[in-house]
Amino acid sequence: MLTDKHIEIIKSTIPLLENAGSALTEHFYQRLFSHNPELQDIFNMSNQQTGRQQVALFEAIAAYAKNIENLSALTSAVERIAQKHTSFNIQAEHYAIVGHHLIETLRELATEAFTPDVEDAWTNAYQFLAGIFINRESELYQQRSADIGGWQGARAFKVINKVIESELVKSFIFVPVDQQAVIDFTPGQYIGLEVHPTGNDYKEIRQYSLSDKPNGNSYRISVKREQQGVPGKVSNYLHDAINVGDEVKLYAPAGDFFFVDRQTPTVLISAGVGITPMQGMLETLAASKHPQPLHFLHACEGNEQHSFAERTDELISNNNWQQNIWYRNEQPQQPHINHGMMDLAAVNLPTENGNFYLCGPIAFMQFVKQQLLKLGVGESNIHYEVFGPHASL
Repeated sequence: MLTDKHIEIIKSTIPLLENAGSALTEHFYQRLFSHNPELQDIFNMSNQQTGRQQVALFEAIAAYAKNIENLSALTSAVERIAQKHTSFNIQAEHYAIVGHHLIETLRELATEAFTPDVEDAWTNAYQFLAGIFINRESELYQQRSADIGGWQGARAFKVINKVIESELVKSFIFVPVDQQAVIDFTPGQYIGLEVHPTGNDYKEIRQYSLSDKPNGNSYRISVKREQQGVPGKVSNYLHDAINVGDEVKLYAPAGDFFFVDRQTPTVLISAGVGITPMQGMLETLAASKHPQPLHFLHACEGNEQHSFAERTDELISNNNWQQNIWYRNEQPQQPHINHGMMDLAAVNLPTENGNFYLCGPIAFMQFVKQQLLKLGVGESNIHYEVFGPHASL
């Protein structure tokens, strides 16, 4: 049970956490994988290499400590993390392992400051938060298992089509090996995909946005081949080694970023492969003959990297919606395509009552969000999804 004394002690350790910084989470992950290497089957080890996961964990721990008296401030973060956890098939027993290594990390890095009272406070605080996650994730697992076509854990799927969408993006269409129905999803959500790349010591699980409308029979994801920086281990494996007829394992659709029909104009804004959840929304809204105005805005390097271009044109024109595209490195050939960086002031957008959905690289979304705020769009009307570990805009 979390008491007032525990809360007071947790708050007193905030400077200790801030001074430790990401060194705390780096030590934690080294300890975790040293003692429990099997968890490398779950964690995204590429994010470990880039340091993004360590930063995200530190920010989460610090946010919990700072808001421990006002946990309602963390409601959206808890939901986002719980959704992500279900696509990794995180179970209650994993929390005990993580909690043990977190407490031992604090003990090892802050020997003198880690008194019995501090240990008791952090142990109770962790168990309290773990309980929230375990309960919410249990609800999600039960809901998805009970729905038509639902399941829990890994389910075998077969690739029935592999389509080139642009220079760097390929789509994969999956149907279940058991030939039964699949659960519907809300456009914008993602699905967890598990593979074991050739020569890899561990399995890899990644989340990919569903890029088509739900149909009860199959799923489509559209994957960018990641070549810059740390090459994408899974994206390159999918592009090069997974073909029609091959099998993968999928976890049920999840995610807290999705289209909500608020009976207001909708603006879908994306860059690069961030177009994938927007394409799922666009397909769904077109199929339902959505009556509200819609603006589709996308930015990419040029025509060769413009995924779904022909299909998007078709959907936009058939529904009398609006479309604006920006090519950064190429002169456009069509009236609705612009050259350079996305400029929202040049577009007639529903800034007073529209809802804006953003997906793309973090720097792009920060750039777009600042433009939207400057145009008078309310913060609560801006919805976004970050690839990989969450980061604030």
